[in-house]
Amino acid sequence: MSEIRTADAMAIRLDDPDDVVARLEEDIIFGRLAPGARLTEDALMSRYGTSRHFVRQALVDAERRGIVRRGKNVGATVRFYSAEEVRQIYEVREMLTRQAALMIPLPAPQGLIDELSALQRQYCARADARDLRGIHEANDAFHLALFSACGNPYLVRSLQDYMNLTLPMRAKNLADREGLAQSRRQHEMMIELLRGRDSWALAQLCVDHMQFSKRDYLARIGGSES
Repeated sequence: MSEIRTADAMAIRLDDPDDVVARLEEDIIFGRLAPGARLTEDALMSRYGTSRHFVRQALVDAERRGIVRRGKNVGATVRFYSAEEVRQIYEVREMLTRQAALMIPLPAPQGLIDELSALQRQYCARADARDLRGIHEANDAFHLALFSACGNPYLVRSLQDYMNLTLPMRAKNLADREGLAQSRRQHEMMIELLRGRDSWALAQLCVDHMQFSKRDYLARIGGSES
């Protein structure tokens, strides 16, 4: 059995299709495999020390998640978004985010503040350990808990869909020291704003929170902001 170890010492079995998918996803969302990169079965078999069968299953699953694109006579490639697609996707995500933040009753209940503070401690612990998957999971848990406080599960579901859609664009930000430090500071500011009454300040901070990863992805694909 082949295995690797993540920063939190959890073994990833590379003879298990779910774990091969997890490793492929990590390599894509954290920028080890660049947008548009070709994904040949032989190269992935060598990279992960696994079988062709599991590599094929991993590619199918990654395509379903939207991080890999497969085309006739082209094979599989890391999903590439054009600069215009990035801007359009973020326009929708920003609108959803702003609306959800504005709908959170302020001052927020102490229970919500306590929950977010606990998630932030987990996030910081993962960050200090440089556990990339743990950072990503703790970050998403923080934001889903925050936006769930808007009281509209359909809005939260739409937000979650766009969080997943932007995963290849935003997760690499969490592997960047500057981006991670900024993210940690902004999370703390969100918790503090929840104690007050300025919904517009909270909403703007939540929108500003996305901009670093958006700019980073545009720079990686050669795009530029207008």
